[in-house]
Parts: sequence; structure tokens; C-alpha cells
Amino acid sequence: MSTQGLHRHRATPRAPALAPTFVPAVWSLVLTVVVLGPMFTSPGYLLLRDAVSTPRSYLTDSALGLSDAAARAVPQDALLAWVTTVVDGGVAVTVLLTASLWAAGFGAARLVSVLLPGSGVPAQVTAVTVAIWNPYVGERLLQGHWSLLAGYAALPWAICAAVAVRRRAGGGWWALAFWLGVAGLTPTGVLLAGVTAVVVLAMPGGRVSRVGRLVGAAALTVAVSAPWLVATALSGGGTEADPAGVSAFAARAEPLLGTIGSVAGLGGIWNADAVPGSRTTPWALIGTVLLLLVVACGLPALWRRRRNPVIVALAVVAVVAVLGTTLGATAPGLRFGEWAMVNVPGAGLLRDTQKWVALLMPLYVLAAAAGVGALRQHFTPDRARSDIAWAALSVVAVVGALPDLAWGVGGQVRPVRYPEGWQQVASIVTAGEGDAAVLPTGMFRRFDYSGPVAVLDPAPRMLRADVLQTGTLIVEGGAVEGEGARAVDVERLLLDGSDPSELTARGVGWVVVEHGTPGDHGRSEETLDMLTQVYSDDDLALYQVDGAWARETTGRNVAILAHLLLMLVVAAGATGMLATRLHTRVSELLRALAGRLRRDSRKQA
Repeated sequence: MSTQGLHRHRATPRAPALAPTFVPAVWSLVLTVVVLGPMFTSPGYLLLRDAVSTPRSYLTDSALGLSDAAARAVPQDALLAWVTTVVDGGVAVTVLLTASLWAAGFGAARLVSVLLPGSGVPAQVTAVTVAIWNPYVGERLLQGHWSLLAGYAALPWAICAAVAVRRRAGGGWWALAFWLGVAGLTPTGVLLAGVTAVVVLAMPGGRVSRVGRLVGAAALTVAVSAPWLVATALSGGGTEADPAGVSAFAARAEPLLGTIGSVAGLGGIWNADAVPGSRTTPWALIGTVLLLLVVACGLPALWRRRRNPVIVALAVVAVVAVLGTTLGATAPGLRFGEWAMVNVPGAGLLRDTQKWVALLMPLYVLAAAAGVGALRQHFTPDRARSDIAWAALSVVAVVGALPDLAWGVGGQVRPVRYPEGWQQVASIVTAGEGDAAVLPTGMFRRFDYSGPVAVLDPAPRMLRADVLQTGTLIVEGGAVEGEGARAVDVERLLLDGSDPSELTARGVGWVVVEHGTPGDHGRSEETLDMLTQVYSDDDLALYQVDGAWARETTGRNVAILAHLLLMLVVAAGATGMLATRLHTRVSELLRALAGRLRRDSRKQA
């Protein structure tokens, strides 16, 4: 056998062919399990600050965004209402959260393979680690923003899809439709993915008309945004927001870092209690330095690729995200934000400025991956072994930067069990006999079974009837008023001990009293004494208001159609991707078969 033939034979091994996909996928799963460990160890439901999962959710007007409050949980709540008809809500949320973190990591590896071809598996593993193991993920988990992490996960995949569209590669539009739809689980998610995809598609170059690809991306973004856009148009909820929310939700400086350092380190969430313990100590500085060192090692390599318009686009997005978030926390930025809350409809969606720090992730994972090759080139000539060594060192640095992200961010992200009374009350309350009011007033609760932190009241997700809540948020330094005017009126009636006929006139058919949690009851006992008590135990009491009726909701069918449009886009995208993949695979097999037949015919000849 000739030397040339021997080299050709050794260049096509079969076993390692799976490594470029298999290893990053498995590593992403490992990190996901390490982060979410407590969610897999016992049955239960995620009930942590803004995260509320329940055994069963219902397609109420609030779930469709048709209340007078902002449609912030649309279409998330409607999705859970449909899913929990066949799957327990605790299982559904755990699966969705697990899929989100896994997809974020594996998507980072995919982004590296697309934009940094030939970088190798160790570089992809480093990218996976940066995407999953960072302060942004930890803080959003602790804040209970599990659905926002779905939008975060969709970012690298949407970029890959936009690159495929630019290159006119098969399935690009289908993939973009699917991942924008996944990001559409929350309004913020679709804006994160949609804006990034549009910026990538707007850059010069590519094999498809720039106007055509921008129109297509804009149309898809609007289509997957239909649930909350339609809900806002029908109900008018959230068109104005309390200016106090601007300073309350501005990015926050962490120890020894300042605001810009916190933001650049993928941290700085507004709630000082929703942070891993290590970020409340001087380790925040050390951890941020470690993360940024891993990223900085690859920035020169990315600079040398500055002719790639996609990398330039991601760099621009990242810089704007850092500067915009930081400026939003300055005095001029706060004044501008307060003006926008009053004068710009829907500006309330932007008030949590630290959410946009997610836009740094694509650039950071690329830089971290590029850094593996850069370190090898500068310090060690043996690629195979040194890439693994430098990747391992980078992974250790990133994990060490935030050691308490492991095991549910130090055990805080864990399932809880509801008292039996919730199931009893949920089985009694119907949707046709009026809406439900709750006591004590307010949206947040502190139950013994949910732990020491304040959690969103589970009643709106637990009951078939719409639950009236004001949307007012209690934050450090005061309160941020919500948009639920009708709920404010009903709360006032209960606190004043008004006659039940006043509740009946406002469509209230039920009053749920939640025991064991602090809050204002006012003179509500005077009203409750005139109502019919239909259930009571140590945790809950349920009263029925006689004569109440179900309110007619304008546009409910239109809102449902908007949700169906989103599901249609996601289903079409998934089907198109699968069909494209199958077509490609069949074509490869046919070409391989044709080549074999030609070789056999030549041998016979």
C-alpha cells in the first residue's frame, strides 16, 4: 500500500465523527443537570419569586393577556394552560427549563462551529460552559424568570439560522421561524432573538437580498409576537407604566465592580436578593475578572476576523447592550426612562434593563472558544493535547468564578409541595360564576412551604376563574404601581369591609383567603361575614359571592387565534427543519451509493 493511500485511509476514521456534536451536547446536559439538580430529586413545583408552576393551569383571560394589566406572562401562561391538560405542571416547567439551559449550551457550541469553523471540540466545550455557567443564568433562575431563559437559549440558534439565510443554506428560514417562536415564550425573549437576528441579517454581504431577508425576519418576529401584541391592542394593558419602575429595575452595581463591571460580567440584576451568594462578596470581583479573562483571550482572534460581518454585528450588539444598560442606571438615563414610561406606549417592557445583558452571550462564547486556540498558538505547539488542556483550564476558571451556581444555585432553586387545600379550592372554583379576589392584598406571599423569600401568589395559575390582582410590586425603597385598575377597586372594597353587592356588581364571585402569609386584610372580615364560606382549613378559606356572573371578554377568540399563529410558526419551522435534514441525509446517501456503484462498475470493467 502506498504512503498516500495509507494517509487517505487514516484520514477518514468512523468512530470520532460523532465527537463534534456528541461531546458538546453531553457536556451541556451535564452542566444543566448540575445547575438544576434539586429539580430532579423530588416531585414538586417551582415556586420562587416570579416563577409559579402549579399542577394545572387554565386558559383564563389573564393567561391570554386580556386583563387591564400588562401582558408580561403571554404566551407563557397560555402554553402552560394547554400543556397541563396532559402533563403535570411541575413536570412541564422542569422539562422546559432543562431544555432551555441545555439548548443554550449546545447552541453556543453550534454557533462556534458555524462562525469559527475548525476551532475544535475543546473550544466548543468552553463555549458551552460560558453560556450556561454565568451570573445571568444564576440571577434569572433566582428571580424565577425560567421562561426568559428560553429566549436566552434561542439566541445562538437564531444567529445560526440568520447566517444560514445569509448563505442561502437549506432550512435557514425554517430554523429562524422555529427559534424565534421558541424565544416568543415571552415578549422579552422574542425581542432578544429578533433584534439580534435582524442586526445579523442587516449586515452587508450574503447571497440573499438584504431587503428580502430583513422583510422576512421582521414578518416572522411580528408573527411570533402576535399573542402579546394582540393582547395589548385588545385590552390596552401596560400601555403606560409607573415611572418609579425605572429606578427600581435599573441594573445594580455589585461589590467592588460598579455598574459597568457588573453588567460586563453578566450580572447586576436589580434585585439584590436574587443573586448567588458569591456575588454579594468581594468574590464578585474575582469571579468577574476570571470570566472576562477567559473572554479576553479570544478577542484578538475575533478582531482578526473583523471582515466577517456577522462577528462585527455580534460585537456591536454586545457593546450597545453594555453601554445601554449601564447608561440606563445613570441619572440622565433614569430621567429618560421615566419620561418614556409616561409618553411611550409599551415602554414598560424595557424597564428591567439588565435583561438585555443576555445580548453579550453570543460574543462571549465566541471569544472564549477562540481563546482556546489563541492560548495554544502562543504557549504550546501540540494542538491535540494543548487544546484540551487550555479548554479545561478555561472551564475551571468559568466554573470557579461562580461556584455556587451548582445544585440549584446553592439549593435555592428547588421544587415545593402545595398543601392539599389548594387542590380542594381549585376543584370548587368555577369559571362561570365570576372572578376571584384574594386576601391578603398584593401579589406576593411568604408561605412556610415555599421558603423564606417572597413568591408570586399561585392563585392566578391555580384557579379556573380569573384572579384580580393589581400588579403592584413592592421593591426596596417603595412600590411600583401596577396597571390593574379593576383589581385596585375590588381590593379597596374588601379592605373597607363593603357590602357584598358591591363585589357582585364588579363581577367578583369568589374570595380566597390565604392564611400564614403577611399582608393587609383591612376590615375585610366585615365583608367575609356576609358571604357563604364553602371551604376552610389551616391554609386557605374560600367564600362565594352570591349573584355574580361571568363577564363577557371582548376579543377572546382573536387572542386565541394569535396564540395559534405562534404555534403554527413553531410547528412549521420544526417540520421544515426536519424535512430539510431528511432531504440532505437522503441526498448524501444517494450520492454515496452512486459513487459506490461507479467504483464497482470500474472494477468490473
